[in-house]
Amino acid sequence: MPTASRAKHKFCRRIGQCLWGDPKCPSVKRPYAAGPHGKGRRAKLSTYGELLMEKQKLRNYYAISEKQLRIAFTKAKSGEGQTHEKLFRSLEQRLDAMVYRAGFAPTIFAAKQLVNHGHVLVDGKRVDRSSCLVKEGQVISINAEKSPKLAEVAKKNNTTAPAYMEVDLDNLKATLVRAPQVEEIPVAVKIMSVIEYYAR
Repeated sequence: MPTASRAKHKFCRRIGQCLWGDPKCPSVKRPYAAGPHGKGRRAKLSTYGELLMEKQKLRNYYAISEKQLRIAFTKAKSGEGQTHEKLFRSLEQRLDAMVYRAGFAPTIFAAKQLVNHGHVLVDGKRVDRSSCLVKEGQVISINAEKSPKLAEVAKKNNTTAPAYMEVDLDNLKATLVRAPQVEEIPVAVKIMSVIEYYAR
């Protein structure tokens, strides 16, 4: 595993499991924290520590900054509806997350690069903002003509798309058919703990 990729999995080592289910993650062979004392018994977290850990897991999974997550929480807290549902959906419906979920990129980090470098289209128009919110019915696709090599890589992925998306790997198109339900989002995070963290 390249050094850059290994660095992104440091958090996985700390929690003893890979956030993204990557079989090549260092945490698979070494499910303990790095360092000379890593193999020792994990210290029991305080209530605050547990809340912080869940918040960090959510932030690391979507590869966003603390500021971005806090802004997302503030937006989710306003208006009607359950805050935890709105927060989770707003993160899952980010363009980079949708590209990753569709299987067009092997990692969330690669998905961000695809978007930021202008290789992704939304309803046929180029969008280069990873934070762009994909709405129900919108179609995301890879610009295969300008990115033939990327298109070939995407077609080799064997990702199973979630029920709220329809994916056509042959044509590198994916549609968000409906808003995801919280229990359908494949992220091992206790979202209510994240809400409790920010509501302190």
